[in-house]
Amino acid sequence: MDPAVDPQAPLTSEELITLLRARWQASYDLQLVQRRGRFYLQVMWAYLEQQSFPLTPEAYGAKLEELAGLLNGLGVAGQVRHWLSTTAERPRLGRAMGLALELPPERASEFLL
Repeated sequence: MDPAVDPQAPLTSEELITLLRARWQASYDLQLVQRRGRFYLQVMWAYLEQQSFPLTPEAYGAKLEELAGLLNGLGVAGQVRHWLSTTAERPRLGRAMGLALELPPERASEFLL
């Protein structure tokens, strides 16, 4: 992770792609899921550079832009940035990697019903 980047600075789709490519040399699919009152960021096993990837580069960029907005809204940009920069895990076929997001208390009540 670039030490010049403020950990609480908003994420962008470009930064997400850069983090993914720096870590795994591929643009993996990301998903935000909610289970049992918690949010998880998942790194899926499919990636943009695969021939069978279902999204175009433009659609992938738009999806990441929307995801970045959601992550920023949840107040977890720093957690995501740190995890994507430091995790030792690798995406594997059929198994998503997951980060349990720790929502700031003021955000948790807004997003969880």
